[in-house]
Amino acid sequence: MHKSLTARSSSRPTRRPAPEKPRRFVFLLLDRFTMMSFAGAIEPLRLANRVSGQSLYEWKLAGENGTEVRCSNGTRMRLDLGLDEILRDDTVMVCGGVDVAEATTRPVLNWLRREARRGAAIGGLCTGAWAVARAGLLDGKRATIHWENQDSFLEEFDKVRLTKSVFVVDGNRMTTAGGTASIDLMLRIIAQDHGEELANTVADQMIYNSIRTDQDSQRLSIPTRIGVRHPKLAQVIGRMEANLEDPISPAKLAEEVAMSTRQLERLFRRYLNRSPKRYYMEIRLQKARNLLMQTEMSVINVALACGFASPSHFSKCYRAQYSTTPYRERGTSGGADDDD
Repeated sequence: MHKSLTARSSSRPTRRPAPEKPRRFVFLLLDRFTMMSFAGAIEPLRLANRVSGQSLYEWKLAGENGTEVRCSNGTRMRLDLGLDEILRDDTVMVCGGVDVAEATTRPVLNWLRREARRGAAIGGLCTGAWAVARAGLLDGKRATIHWENQDSFLEEFDKVRLTKSVFVVDGNRMTTAGGTASIDLMLRIIAQDHGEELANTVADQMIYNSIRTDQDSQRLSIPTRIGVRHPKLAQVIGRMEANLEDPISPAKLAEEVAMSTRQLERLFRRYLNRSPKRYYMEIRLQKARNLLMQTEMSVINVALACGFASPSHFSKCYRAQYSTTPYRERGTSGGADDDD
């Protein structure tokens, strides 16, 4: 069933008085930004102008070199400006993508900090939230980022109150989880600026019939993800995912759902074709891989963060799962552990 901001209307929204001037967004496009998040943010603004018959919003595209930038799918985008001083009431949206740490250069950080000091509202779309956090602009604030980047973000930015929401607005800071979450954020902004009727009409134009709020979680439920609707199995997997640094024994997990260890083994074998121990190992190793690829944490610290007391055991398990060692994954020399 459709979830809307208010009751939907298929007719043209009631025309409000035109604003004195359009609200302007500056999209800071980092190298290899994600097209989907960017398009999901800019298209609602265009449609708001179209369906209202007014110039409610305008936008500019900015980037470090001021000429063009490539996105993660290889497309190149022409820019309107470089890291120039913007208008005081502009809203900045940082669009991130792959290898965001590399794309978040010192000039970008300095520009974000300068505009924040001048009072600009600043948002991070997808991994753009990492750049905003790296600039220190999310300290003490609630934020979100794509679920794949959550582990590394938590390790890097302990002053940020990270959530698993689709999007978060905390004061004049905004973040989204990526993908279509930009649409939900922009519909919220349009509703706040010009009323929910207009936001709903924009959603109808986009055939977007499931508007999410900041209370919605970005990931599918565990039963949906694993393709199995078994409450006890979902409960056990939830406990596993919440305790990767200090793994819980299969016996304890079974006890928590009022099952014997043997019954839990049969449950996992039947639905997931692996033992609870094997499944737990796989999600711990997936977290480890994310940390290796997205942070500068040492291999030893990655091992500890994923519940491995011994670096050599971690390396052995990692190689069995991914056919390479943690050191080779990162492209560094691992010494003795590399040969375990």
